[in-house]
Parts: sequence; structure tokens; C-alpha cells
Amino acid sequence: MDNPWKILKKELAYKNDWIEVYHHEVLNPSGNSGIYGTVEFKNLAVGVIPIDTSGNTYLVGQYRFPLNAYSWEIPEGGCKAGTNPLITAKRELKEETGIIAKKWQEIQQIHTSNSVTNEVGYIYLAEELSFEEAQPDDDEQLIIKKVSLKQAYEMVESGEITDSLSLAGIMKLKITRPELF
Repeated sequence: MDNPWKILKKELAYKNDWIEVYHHEVLNPSGNSGIYGTVEFKNLAVGVIPIDTSGNTYLVGQYRFPLNAYSWEIPEGGCKAGTNPLITAKRELKEETGIIAKKWQEIQQIHTSNSVTNEVGYIYLAEELSFEEAQPDDDEQLIIKKVSLKQAYEMVESGEITDSLSLAGIMKLKITRPELF
């Protein structure tokens, strides 16, 4: 399908090491003048659902600055452009939880908020786990919570988990691997 939007002008409004924010002057699909703001991420988003032999997963709790709220989510982080997302997934899982997995499977790709950003997220299932000490980044104050997949799904249903990578990954597993729940 052809793009019905016409960009008349695009200006960089802000940038840092992680994002660029653009102001667009546009003609919208009905032909009317308008504006649009977009955020272009310099990294991919990567999330991991680790599952142990008892059917438990490991969530990470942390205070999220942009939300001004505490968040329970799957282990996740940013993947530099040009880096294989699986390599980043392995690193993030070990850093945040101390977990190392032998078996990996990509289960979902998502656009995290496609009305304002081009960010793409990759979600992996990690199995055959071993455990070491976590080594979170210095800007992360994390709590690791071991829950059954059923409990994680109930946290999605109740609205306790709101993070998009976590929601998409847990829901995808519930649909494609219901025996795990």
C-alpha cells in the first residue's frame, strides 16, 4: 500500500546517545496540513523470557524514570545497531539476573509504540538455565522475582505488568506454548 502521508519538512529537535526526536510538517492522509513528532531509536529493544525446568520464569523489577513508577518486566535492554539481537539478549539476561541459558528461540518481533517511534523489539525464550551472580548496570537497581509462567500471565491480566516487550512475550507464549502455563 502506498504511503498517504507527505512530509513537507523534517527537523531534528533533539538527540542524545539513544534517541533522535524529529518535528515533521506534513500533509496528512486527507490532504490537510499538520505536524507530527517522531522518536527514532538508535538501538533495538531486546527481551528474554527465561524458563527453568519447573516452569518458572524470572521477572525484573525496577523503577522506570519515564513512567515515574515501579515496573515488573522480563529481563531486557538495548541492542546497538549492527549487533545481533541474540548476543544482546544473552548479555542482558546474565547482567540483570545472573542466568545463562543453553537453548534460545526468537519468539516475537514487535514495534513497541508505532504511533510515535520506529523502535523494533526482539523477544526470546531462554531454556536450560544455569545461575550465576547478576551484574546490573550502575543505573539499575533491580529486584529479581521468580514466578510461575501462570503467575506472570496473571500479572499481565491484572495490569501489574504493563511493559510492551513483557506483554507481547508472555502473551505469545500463552498462545503458542500453552502447555507451559
